[in-house]
Amino acid sequence: MRDLKKDFQGLQDTRAASTTTSPRSDKGDGLTDQAHQALLARLRNGGLASGSFLSMPMLVEELGLPMAATREAVKRAEASGLLRILPKRGITVMDAGPETTRECLELRAMFDCEGARRIIESGADFPLATLRAEHERLHDAAATTMTAGLPDVAIRTDLSLHDALARGLDSGLAQRLYAENRDRIAVIQNTRPFLADRIASAMREHLAILDAIEARDTPRAMSEIREHLRHTLRWWGVYLD
Repeated sequence: MRDLKKDFQGLQDTRAASTTTSPRSDKGDGLTDQAHQALLARLRNGGLASGSFLSMPMLVEELGLPMAATREAVKRAEASGLLRILPKRGITVMDAGPETTRECLELRAMFDCEGARRIIESGADFPLATLRAEHERLHDAAATTMTAGLPDVAIRTDLSLHDALARGLDSGLAQRLYAENRDRIAVIQNTRPFLADRIASAMREHLAILDAIEARDTPRAMSEIREHLRHTLRWWGVYLD
């Protein structure tokens, strides 16, 4: 498996070097911000599914906002890798295929490893008890029965650990990159339903990460994060050498 810590070390410099400083065309237009948030909401909740095609008029109707604001929102989403603009045709939502899935989950693991390292080594505040209680509660629920609302709870609980680790990055650029990747993973997660078996096993993997953080064992935490990555990729049908 790739050295995720080494990959992370060059990530922020690479992104910073490639980011232009050209002004945004909407100049802080509130309608564009509103359209962007509405677009993100539909991508996150599956309202716009992976691989789907929409013309710009269709998207304007979907969001209920002006064409100019919608067009600028689409440009932002494309810059984050969530959409692809097809000139004179419309847009397609990102393809959540194996390669994209692998890249997004590996990137998240890089953030997880670096966040865990900084949290452990700095002694930063970390909601360990709250996270443990939420994960244990979900694990027990998934082990007994699969209720209609359990997948939504599973997504929120899963994100709670990754979000907490990302807060340990202490870098605005890294946290922005994490947030963009979080949205891409949301599109991926909407491509198939969660099963109770995977929810339970994922919670056990998360609890192992929490155990390592509680023990202040950085190598073990990184090892558990990589193990969680390996199992998550297999769940999505991506196999590593």
